[in-house]
Amino acid sequence: MQKLSERINRLAESATLAMARMSRELKAEGKDVIALSLGEPDFNTPEFIKDAAKEAITNNYSHYTPVPGLDELRNSIAKKFKRDNKLEFTKDEIVVSTGAKQSLANICLSLLDPGDEVLLPCPYWVSYAEIIKLAEGIPVEISSSVTKNFKVSPKQIENAITDKTRMFMFSSPCNPSGSVYTEDELREIAEIFKKYPNIYIVSDEIYEHINFTDKHFSIGTIDSLKDRVITVNGVSKGFAMTGWRVGFIGAPLWIAKACNKIQGQVTSATCAIAQKATEEAMNADPKIVTNEMKSSFLKRRDLLLEKLNSIKGIKCNIPDGAFYIFPDVSYFFGKSDGDKVIKNADDLCMYLLNSCYVALVSGAPFGNPECVRISYAASENNLLEAAKRIQIQLEKLK
Repeated sequence: MQKLSERINRLAESATLAMARMSRELKAEGKDVIALSLGEPDFNTPEFIKDAAKEAITNNYSHYTPVPGLDELRNSIAKKFKRDNKLEFTKDEIVVSTGAKQSLANICLSLLDPGDEVLLPCPYWVSYAEIIKLAEGIPVEISSSVTKNFKVSPKQIENAITDKTRMFMFSSPCNPSGSVYTEDELREIAEIFKKYPNIYIVSDEIYEHINFTDKHFSIGTIDSLKDRVITVNGVSKGFAMTGWRVGFIGAPLWIAKACNKIQGQVTSATCAIAQKATEEAMNADPKIVTNEMKSSFLKRRDLLLEKLNSIKGIKCNIPDGAFYIFPDVSYFFGKSDGDKVIKNADDLCMYLLNSCYVALVSGAPFGNPECVRISYAASENNLLEAAKRIQIQLEKLK
């Protein structure tokens, strides 16, 4: 008898990866698919970082490293945290993992017991809820909407706290909304958590360098919280290094040790060559790498927003960071092209994929079922063509 564990049966497939898989299948059939579903910069890793990897190969960095990462890399990350974020960590408070996703899993497996609740301001990255479930925790959604710029208020957060609340997890800039919490907003949120010393805050700052406000603020710098904030980051987005698979945390020592322990039993250290490349990235002025990307993304954002805002029924906020637009598309629910009725965002995404070969992701697994996520990490020509196709197909819905 074929029997999978209840753990895997409870786990949903990543919505973004599922849409990417379907896009690849259609492309293999010869369809002209424009994939706007994955969160991956369409830039190549900078040459100086690739050169560092080549040098690492030449210098035989082909052996196991310490589980939390090479000392020199962790020292460079500690310096980066101080330089860019005003966060103070020793190398022993840094744990390097195979992507920020593993960092998040390490944290949840280290801190959550069965039944512990984790507050998730909506929208949130799709894997947050599933990682929490994997650790036998309970995701608790705090709702938001396009009219609120996809931000939650301190009052909403406090209303969601129970005696089972163990953690608050969020990203800023946010995947999928692109919203950026300001320093004032985060300080107001910190005032709430001052009353609840048993709640830990996981701050996912993977998009910090793709921030159009130029005012990234790390909640871990707030004195009242610094002993219970875990800051998550990595090189995938800001340094166009998605395939290198390097993420890291800065955390109180006892939490870093727990994450090290989990990782030591699951994967051990990430690739030594990728670590040396990341060390080079951490030592560099991030503006050298990110300014070109950021200006390109800003131009694309404005281009796509203009096109989307001209389509009747689509409502957008103006995202201040990352490379996504997260429009409310609920206007189209209940409408039909004469053949298929669009019941929800899932249906709308499948309708667009199969009718005009544009791949988007439903907002449902992000906590906002009235929305879809559109990645503008694509060429301007593809964005214009995608917007044209989307408009044509949506106008068929009556």
